[in-house]
Amino acid sequence: MLSKERITAIVTTLFVWSLAGALFGGLFIGLFEVLKVLSLGSWQAVVVAAVSAAMTTAAFYSAMPVALMGAMSGVLASIGYLIVAGPRLDVRIIAAVAAALGLLGGAFVAWTSQAGAKPLAETLTGLLAGLGAGVILVLALSFYPEPVGTFVMAAGIVALVGSLFQLNEHWIVRAVHGWLPDTVAGPLVAAMVAAVVGVSMWMVAGTTTAVLDLETKYAVDRVLAEIPAGFLGGLLGGAITGVVLELLGFRLEERAGA
Repeated sequence: MLSKERITAIVTTLFVWSLAGALFGGLFIGLFEVLKVLSLGSWQAVVVAAVSAAMTTAAFYSAMPVALMGAMSGVLASIGYLIVAGPRLDVRIIAAVAAALGLLGGAFVAWTSQAGAKPLAETLTGLLAGLGAGVILVLALSFYPEPVGTFVMAAGIVALVGSLFQLNEHWIVRAVHGWLPDTVAGPLVAAMVAAVVGVSMWMVAGTTTAVLDLETKYAVDRVLAEIPAGFLGGLLGGAITGVVLELLGFRLEERAGA
């Protein structure tokens, strides 16, 4: 029979992994649909979206202060650009401005908290996990001729990324430790998060105020319509994966104390 402490650990894991999975699923599907609108190939869109979403989620999951500073910088950059430029949207400018603000904000966090290089190591773990999961998903989709819904895609990619992240995190963090000074690692992570969040904010807010042709407007509406399914699929995938890993011995409480 499970003890009270074990039940508490499982419930905590369920909560944390559900939120992380929901964030990842919504972001992955949003980026995937946007990349398809931009005429990127399906397999390339899967891999790029998986890597971007995995890096961002890993930063939030493992280095919350740095990730929050990056997210806030991305939101401010996106809103500020929309106020100044109005309907003249340029994703590259939004990403560049957001990354610059994130770099400054991340430098402040690194200076005040002495966070070390771990945020960068965790984000690199997310990059490798996202790359591996993206390739696996592309191969699986190539052998399955029927269309796969965004809910199933999000649940599957979250399960793959979560498993790869947990299995490889320890050795990657140990290998990357000491690569960069403490004052460099955090700002780089914050800049990356800021760029992704800034572009994501443009997806949600900018396209509703921009002057778009009917074809582009239809494509944007399709992107926004798919995000809730990705959110729910990621939530389910994260919850199941987290509980399974917890029962197999990959303990969230042990990781937090490492």
